[in-house]
Amino acid sequence: MDGVAGTGPGPGRLEERFAEKRPPLSDTEAVREAARCLYCYDAPCIRGCPTHIDIPTFIRKIATGNPRGAARTILTSNLLGASCAKVCPVEVLCEGQCVYVSDGRTPIAIGRLQRWAMESGGGPELLERKPKTGHSVGLVGGGPASLACAGELALKGHAPVIYERSEMPGGLNLSGIAPYKLKVDEALEEAEAILALGVKLRPGTEVGGNVTVDELFARHEALFLGPGLGSDSRLGVPGERGPGVEGAVAWIERMKLDPAASVAGIRRAIVVGGGNTAIDAARELRGLGVESVTVAYRRTVEEMPAYEHEVGPARREGVVVLERTAVAAFERTEEGGPLARVRLVEAENGRPTDRELVTLPADLVLLAIGQSTLADLVRLFPDVKCDRQGRIVVDPETFVTGNPRVFAGGDAVNGGKEVVNAVHDGQVAARAIDRLLREGALAPPVPVPPKSVGGPDSRPKPPGASHA
Repeated sequence: MDGVAGTGPGPGRLEERFAEKRPPLSDTEAVREAARCLYCYDAPCIRGCPTHIDIPTFIRKIATGNPRGAARTILTSNLLGASCAKVCPVEVLCEGQCVYVSDGRTPIAIGRLQRWAMESGGGPELLERKPKTGHSVGLVGGGPASLACAGELALKGHAPVIYERSEMPGGLNLSGIAPYKLKVDEALEEAEAILALGVKLRPGTEVGGNVTVDELFARHEALFLGPGLGSDSRLGVPGERGPGVEGAVAWIERMKLDPAASVAGIRRAIVVGGGNTAIDAARELRGLGVESVTVAYRRTVEEMPAYEHEVGPARREGVVVLERTAVAAFERTEEGGPLARVRLVEAENGRPTDRELVTLPADLVLLAIGQSTLADLVRLFPDVKCDRQGRIVVDPETFVTGNPRVFAGGDAVNGGKEVVNAVHDGQVAARAIDRLLREGALAPPVPVPPKSVGGPDSRPKPPGASHA
């Protein structure tokens, strides 16, 4: 069988301590809120959604007692409508474009209505699947872009196979979203629903390791690259290597997935960076009871890439933000020993100066200054190019790369945006792949002898569970 089994990587994880900050609407609340919608012609909320969900239509269906129809409308444009309803920054996307905003009134609660529709009306099983075509597409990475692309291809009758390095699909939906927005079990449940459309999953598969690029080209007529981004970037300052300093993305993943992760003994933490990952990590540390959490950012609060609607709550929760601040060095009790202090200097135009600012005691520092690209992986695919920032170069209309058989999307292309952007990329690419497959414009794969590629097509188990 293909799919996702179980309820996540086991109990006792730190993410379980968090309650969601935006609770669901009741049935009565959903109908009442839906009735506020003006059902605008040429609705600006649709333009504000990267996947262009027909928002007024799904809201009208809620108002008229048709939750299945509402869910179907959402899924037609966004196969990950359930998670996007919870994690999208609706304040700057659909809700931010609501006509009520320009009138100084409260916008329609589109995100919460979308969540209600998805939880009340059903999932991707509502959509019609076309007859099987016999065409096969391989997808590298199991995050939102690949899941959306694979689900769309399966609905069109093709046979998609996802090659995922870890044991569970979901990408950052699984391991990187703040737990007060989306938990691991919820991400797995959505992935399960997409795989159930006829998508095969090969967990524990690393391209260039236990499967080669040549094997992928031999098995599939087209490929989609949705590997996301690499490891957390480092500062390169003295004392950085050693316990107590780690990447924010890696720490968030451990906090969500590893039952052994702990914040015991951590009283003072510093998060370096000013993006949404930095603010999420800071709020998570505070939510886990860390007494002192400071965000050190090299520019002003107004220049922070993080959304204003996230920064404000973080400060109200006790997170201190230091502006125009850079790390000069990490001080330890001995070389390679425990972290003791962080020496901070003033920053000017985003660059550190030699002007001392303050030295703060710290038990933990999280670096949220970006992630490396996977350019080395991309180079394995002939004629697939990256730009100077290491992002895969694609045609913006079809997401095809320099190789006509290879498409790409998500963070590996856009450098790190929202889940909904990855979904858009994957579904647009799937439609382009579908057209080319039906036109016979993609070269057929070359048969090769069967061999084990990343284990059997079985349901991935949580870490530590048997695969027998």
